[in-house]
Amino acid sequence: MRSALILTSLLPALVASMPMPRESAVPGGVKIIPLTAAGSAADSVPYVDADGHRALVVNDGAGWFALIGIPLSAPVGIRQITVRVRGPDGAARRIGFTVAAKRYASQSLQVPPKQVDLSADDLARVASERGKIDRALNHWSSRQPDTLLLAQPVPGVRSSSFGLRRVFNGESRSPHSGMDIAAPSGTAVLAPAAGEVVDIGDYFFTGNTVVLDHGRGFFSMYCHLSAVDVRPGQQVVAGARIGAVGMTGRATGPHLHWALSLNRAWVDPELFVRQ
Repeated sequence: MRSALILTSLLPALVASMPMPRESAVPGGVKIIPLTAAGSAADSVPYVDADGHRALVVNDGAGWFALIGIPLSAPVGIRQITVRVRGPDGAARRIGFTVAAKRYASQSLQVPPKQVDLSADDLARVASERGKIDRALNHWSSRQPDTLLLAQPVPGVRSSSFGLRRVFNGESRSPHSGMDIAAPSGTAVLAPAAGEVVDIGDYFFTGNTVVLDHGRGFFSMYCHLSAVDVRPGQQVVAGARIGAVGMTGRATGPHLHWALSLNRAWVDPELFVRQ
């Protein structure tokens, strides 16, 4: 029998004791969905599928909550997730929620063509690097994140650049998928939460890069670093130095590009910053 669609407005209201990010059900935002009012951390973790990717599910002692990352490319309207109580093959129910519209800023620039039209060799490098990062973001760890509210990884002025779409010479490019934080080169970058280093690399666009897995599909990425102070597989604690601010890769000045991913969707880090 086909499972019925349940809208989140019909679900019981739960008050989470585990501090949550600010909910914003828009492209590039996060939807928080209560799954059940009962259960403990010892119970089997509900399996939540969001567009073919396993979603973050946490337990605060009173119930289970799914945190769904909404891709920047998501259309406005009803979006669905599938919930299975006992793993990917368990009985399923669908839950729907509404994605509202959000208009991000855009910027039109005229630049020399060689700055935006990559050579065949550069395109091949970018494709290879994208595959490596994709494999890192497909890593799954069962540990629940220690926290969902994060300290800013480096002091400095946070820009409002997330979601910014740049148009180079009349051609639209992918929207900016992270937050830029201006800071002097060499400034220490600190892990905002405990995690495992699942990728480091020197990449065409992002330069020296570190990816941390905080658990259950919650990742953070740090780009344009002048130094990398961790190694793949290393476990880091909150506040540990992972690198230093720089301007490697395609950067016009020293800054940190900080990005967060949930169920393979880049989401606005501002929603997770501890106030």
